[in-house]
Amino acid sequence: MVLENVPKAIGFVYALVMIGVLAYLWYSGRWRRSIGWLLLFVSAALGFLIFAPVIPYQFQQLMLGDVQGLGAPLIVGAAGLTVVFFLTIVFGRFICGYLCPVGAVQEIAYHIPVRKTSPRYKNAFMAVRALVFVVFLIMAFVLSASLLSDFGIRDFFYLTLTTGSFVFFMVLLLSMTWYRPFCRLVCPYGVLLSLGAAKSLFRIQRTDACIECRKCEKACPTDEAKREDAKAECYLCRRCIDVCPKEGALVYAKNRPISPHQEK
Repeated sequence: MVLENVPKAIGFVYALVMIGVLAYLWYSGRWRRSIGWLLLFVSAALGFLIFAPVIPYQFQQLMLGDVQGLGAPLIVGAAGLTVVFFLTIVFGRFICGYLCPVGAVQEIAYHIPVRKTSPRYKNAFMAVRALVFVVFLIMAFVLSASLLSDFGIRDFFYLTLTTGSFVFFMVLLLSMTWYRPFCRLVCPYGVLLSLGAAKSLFRIQRTDACIECRKCEKACPTDEAKREDAKAECYLCRRCIDVCPKEGALVYAKNRPISPHQEK
């Protein structure tokens, strides 16, 4: 189903442009839930139609030096992924939340109305992903092997029936009850973006209007809603804001203490 004659750069440009658009919509208060749904489906569709912007796979091919798999010269791929990283430092993980097809299909799956589990082991999950990242680097640079091929990302979006695509399909089934297992335990590029998000200039934060009801903390599927959390694993899903009973208590703004009257 993937259209090989369509440049994959189209999907990457889409992601870069939409990071800025999303940040503007959030900051200006023009964000609507319907926009989020539209972006999730568009991003998922791009994965199946042109296999882009599948950021973890592209990052892997860059590490392997695979120009054909990357769909661009290595210097162009490196530049693009570097830009995404610095945009994450500024705006947060919009690429993970809405624009990467791998994240999009998991987010859509999580909205299926089945019983949810919310394990509160954020640090453990991050440690597992860091370990996977080390294995990923060893496989890429020492063995010239692809870790993500075992998870079948490419086969899944190409609609190819293989053991790998079955593995990712099982991950997708798990995503219905457990929030983004691939993103939080496996994604190698997600390790880098979490470092950027932890220092992001713009993020969701509490204002003086917060009444400390902790509803946001219960709603957050990644345990990143506490006041002191670094927001490294915040995918900007907005569940915290949706359940907040106090208008202006949670805002997307510059990372500094602000009051409700300062809100844009």
